[in-house]
Amino acid sequence: MDRTAPSFTHIAIACCLALALSACGKKDEAAAPPAAAEVAQDPMLVSVQPAMAANFKTGKLGSAEISPVQEITGRIDASEHRVSRIGAAVTGRITEVLVEVGDTVRAGQPLARIASPELTQAQLALLRANAASSLASRAVERARQLLAADVIGSAELQRRESEQAVANAELRASSDQLRLLGMSAGDIQALRSQGTLAAGMSVLSPRAGVVIERAVSQGQVTQPGNPLFTVADLDKVWVVGAVPEQTAGSVEVGQSMEITVPALGGDPLSGKVVVVGATVQPDTRTVAIRTEVDNPRRALKPQMLATMRISGAAQKVLALPATAVVRENDRDHVFVKTAENRYRLTPVELGPTSGGMRAVLQGPREGTEVVTEGAFHLNNERKRAELE
Repeated sequence: MDRTAPSFTHIAIACCLALALSACGKKDEAAAPPAAAEVAQDPMLVSVQPAMAANFKTGKLGSAEISPVQEITGRIDASEHRVSRIGAAVTGRITEVLVEVGDTVRAGQPLARIASPELTQAQLALLRANAASSLASRAVERARQLLAADVIGSAELQRRESEQAVANAELRASSDQLRLLGMSAGDIQALRSQGTLAAGMSVLSPRAGVVIERAVSQGQVTQPGNPLFTVADLDKVWVVGAVPEQTAGSVEVGQSMEITVPALGGDPLSGKVVVVGATVQPDTRTVAIRTEVDNPRRALKPQMLATMRISGAAQKVLALPATAVVRENDRDHVFVKTAENRYRLTPVELGPTSGGMRAVLQGPREGTEVVTEGAFHLNNERKRAELE
């Protein structure tokens, strides 16, 4: 007999050992906790130790009174009711610019000086009309004296009085023309009394405020209608934005609004919707809205970005605390309790925060138990377990 060949006894012993090891393996698999296996297979599930579970508070989803909040992006604008766009009233050349953007000006303050041949011709017309009016007045006075002496008839006096009325009308028209060109009543009276022509005129600010735009330089030729300066009173400013046409129907004049300006930080501003646009912008499919806020310190500057939160009427809706929400993969999630010390990360669609609560638009049903406090730390625990 070949002693090197395995005997039947050896083969039987080896088979028994293999069967025993296989049975032990199956017994170990059966003994493995089903919860742990399920958690290992599903990354959205997390299981915590009983000692750690006390750190997470849960509660059942229920209804709450929530004022729906619509959040939109806006900007600060100067109030159009407090803005003056100033141009030259005559054709001429700018000889001097007296203010810069950002300067504070008072009503009637000169902003620039302009030399204009048109102004010179209008002044000469006034002097001619003034001389003609004086001459006509003296002619009427002489005619009255001659009529009293029975030298002329009453018809001659009436003719001279008619000429005086025409001369006075021409004088008033010349004065009005100079006022339209920008000359003050005092300058016109000085011109009539002294006869000295003004070589140029000043472009005056019609209101007190801040120069927010300057569109002219020294030596530039300008014509009536050309914008030169924009002056705005910034003690009150507009906050303007646009809401999508789908939700524009829920915005009404008088609704409360909270305004946050990121550039300034600090406490939010309060306001009310004062204007809701009557038309839809065809390119953006939005409706313009506006509010007005006080700006006594002029901290709010035109073109600053702002966030507008418009509050609607309170409604009873399914809601959960904002502390229950965790952000994962650019979506909102909550942890739903599935068993003792076991939770599932569940995606939800929520409304904006209002009074510390968020309306549940899509997600778990009413009565579902979710983690209300400690959700952030529970999510960290889930990620840690996923990496192991």
